[in-house]
Amino acid sequence: MKLAILSRAPRAYSTQRLRTAALDRGHQVRVLNTLRFAIDLSGPEPDLQFRGRPLSDYDAILPRIGSSITYFGTAVVRQFEQMDVYTPNTANGIANARDKLRAAQILSRHQIGMPATTFVRNRADVMPAIERVGGAPVVIKLLEGTQGIGVILAPDIKIAEAIIETLHSTNQNVLIQSFISESRGRDIRALVVGDRVVAAMRRRAKGEEFRSNVHRGGTVEPVELTPEYEQAAVRSAQIMGLRVAGVDMLEGNDGPLVMEVNSSPGLEGIETATKLDVAGAIIDHIAGQVAFPEIDVRQRLTVSTGYGVAELVVHAGADIIGKTIGDSGLEEGDLQVLTLHRGTSVIPNPRRRVVLEAEDRLLCFGRLEEMRSMIPERRRRRAKVRKLPNDPIHTVA
Repeated sequence: MKLAILSRAPRAYSTQRLRTAALDRGHQVRVLNTLRFAIDLSGPEPDLQFRGRPLSDYDAILPRIGSSITYFGTAVVRQFEQMDVYTPNTANGIANARDKLRAAQILSRHQIGMPATTFVRNRADVMPAIERVGGAPVVIKLLEGTQGIGVILAPDIKIAEAIIETLHSTNQNVLIQSFISESRGRDIRALVVGDRVVAAMRRRAKGEEFRSNVHRGGTVEPVELTPEYEQAAVRSAQIMGLRVAGVDMLEGNDGPLVMEVNSSPGLEGIETATKLDVAGAIIDHIAGQVAFPEIDVRQRLTVSTGYGVAELVVHAGADIIGKTIGDSGLEEGDLQVLTLHRGTSVIPNPRRRVVLEAEDRLLCFGRLEEMRSMIPERRRRRAKVRKLPNDPIHTVA
């Protein structure tokens, strides 16, 4: 395959390892500076230019997008997606992971264990927010910090309030998280590639430092993950829309607590600790998936008027509970069930004989009006477009 690694650091260990692994496997590979692309929308099809010239054809890209260029970098990745070039990490996945609040919001919906987290902006809401996560000490995090930068441990409520107030005064948005004392100074980094963890290490902080990042002097050691930790890491990466990710987890008393999902994980620490060819595993995964570029399903399936993708929740009391998908009336309504979510389990392309249960979530494609009428509790009449009122704008008192 012909692979492009999008990176502004061609001499960095991770970039060099990925390039070397691709060359060793007989692939063509180039490292391209992300900022030298130009998105070309002037022609009949989406295109890209590099250094002022039309970009040659590539089978796949591997984005290594730094936090300082997230907006432009994801725009370039999105353009490759529109050109049907495979990427293990989509633009949406990268954007999701880069914003800690957005990541927490997404993961929280899918029963992923995380430290208790709150997000507030008004000064009056700070103290109640700290209490909701269990009181001091608390961890305060900038939304886009990396390598442990912007992560502060506040030992008591007054100090926490002062730190948050100071950060808010400089227009910084912060998360307030509970401090997991049993995992102080250590965490686990799992490197997810595709649907498995290919390597994992435990990081330990230096001295009294509570942040275990290697960039802050932490040490690393290989670790064998239990199925519970491996499943948490893989599900977190997949939920975020990433096929290559570093998932950081705390070792809580009740199991893994996901702290962060990194879309451009460094390879030096984990390869040094585990002695495993992580870069090679990433290249092998891309080579195996290159014929199946990631596509925006909603975008592709909503080009026909009246058709779209929607999630139906089977509420308690719905008349389709206890019926199979084949007998539920979905097919007669020109609806196709793409996936069935039941608790933490996902059944892709479920068969007609699968029996529906209360609280199942069905991702369906078909006529939107038909989907709205399938679940009695969700039935709504189509609202009529009313005439503009005589007083269209109310005067502010």
